[in-house]
Amino acid sequence: MPAETGPAESPADRDRSPPFRVLVVDDEHNIRRALRLILDGEGYGVLEAATARAASEALAESSSPVDLVILDLMLPDTGGLVWLERLKQDELCRHIPVIVVSGHASGEDAARAIKLGASDFFEKPLNRERVLLSVRKALEGASMQRQLADLSARLGARYEMIGTSPAMQRVYREIERVAPTKVGVLITGPSGTGKELISRAIHKLSSRADKPFVKLNCAAIPRDLIESELFGHERGAFTGAESRKRGLFEQAHGATLFLDEIGDMDLAAQAKVLRVLQSGEMSRVGSEHSLCVDVRVLAATNKDLTRQVADGRFREDLFFRLNVFPIRCPTLEERLDDIPALADAFMQAFCEDNGMKPKPFDPEVVAALKSRRWPGNVRELRNAIERAVILATDRISVADLPEDPHVDPFDDGAGERQSAPATAEGAGERAATLRFVRERAERQHIVETLSQLGWNVSRAAAALGVERTNLHKKIRAYGIRRGEG
Repeated sequence: MPAETGPAESPADRDRSPPFRVLVVDDEHNIRRALRLILDGEGYGVLEAATARAASEALAESSSPVDLVILDLMLPDTGGLVWLERLKQDELCRHIPVIVVSGHASGEDAARAIKLGASDFFEKPLNRERVLLSVRKALEGASMQRQLADLSARLGARYEMIGTSPAMQRVYREIERVAPTKVGVLITGPSGTGKELISRAIHKLSSRADKPFVKLNCAAIPRDLIESELFGHERGAFTGAESRKRGLFEQAHGATLFLDEIGDMDLAAQAKVLRVLQSGEMSRVGSEHSLCVDVRVLAATNKDLTRQVADGRFREDLFFRLNVFPIRCPTLEERLDDIPALADAFMQAFCEDNGMKPKPFDPEVVAALKSRRWPGNVRELRNAIERAVILATDRISVADLPEDPHVDPFDDGAGERQSAPATAEGAGERAATLRFVRERAERQHIVETLSQLGWNVSRAAAALGVERTNLHKKIRAYGIRRGEG
């Protein structure tokens, strides 16, 4: 039976689409009519169906998406609960909230409807205010779920690992191998390399992916508070403990706990972490009772834990417990071929977050980025790209990149200087060959430009029409010193 539709739309209605569309599924004409009058009066668009089959056809054929279904349990062809279960198994329709109504339902039917995913359940006869309240709550709940799903998708994209270099391919293989297991993982590498991204990827590919990812930066918590953060405390356990607090190990029960910068954890806390890893038991600060927890611990550090163990600053038994499966996070200098993809991803994300149009890179920018040293690794690259996006107009040029803080082009020891022909001091010692004259003129022009622009290499390179990396080389080759001229 085809879905029944309402009266023809007027021209004014066609210009103004209803904010929400509701599908009413009931074999009683009077019930459908009553619901249409209630919903029409509030500005909702209404579709009608008298059977389960007609309802399925209405969902499949509707030109606009259906935002809500009001479903009667007693349908002539298929039971309402059976149809509801099928709807919630359909990938395209499972997000649609369903309100179940019935004139003769039992409490068991109501409980099963809610268990199958119904947003609400009420009995006939219909009460206008009850119907409208239920509809509003269902639509608001669905809207909130969509927003959370969008946020989750954006966060997932933000935490996606980027790169196809051999160094990253190694990391991907190691993640895929260790993620399905329960063993501990120790992620090492300098600051800014993406150790947290690796830990999130392991969690996402594990059997605990639907559980929380709980994290703690051990370096950011004072020593006298870290045990309370990890294990919680009882009321009155110490000054200021006004109520019981659940620690991160409790919050991560059945899930994943990421301990970042674990090399900064003090020895007392290390001993308690080791106990949890060995026995699965812990106690809140100030409590004599033990709690059993099932937590997978992932740890990361930028320190050399082997040396810290030798120096007595890190427990050897905890190190071996954490280091079951080590993963070394490569530096950016080990994966220079990933810079174009990383830079583009950072540009796109920053523009989206700040309501800007994407700004493409000039070809010279990638070469300039690859020629730099990046002791701050991926984090430093991201900061440089975000600054360049702010400074750029339509495209990002070399001049928009920040100064390289790790290279002083005016340092006498930065590179070998050319001898007399390129310097002012050697001007009278050689014949005035064309090359000598050209180099002397070039050197003087570079000095004058730098002087006029406050010795800002990026601005000078833009004014001279050369890449900044080339200007750096000429400054070193000509032995130009800051402030001369």
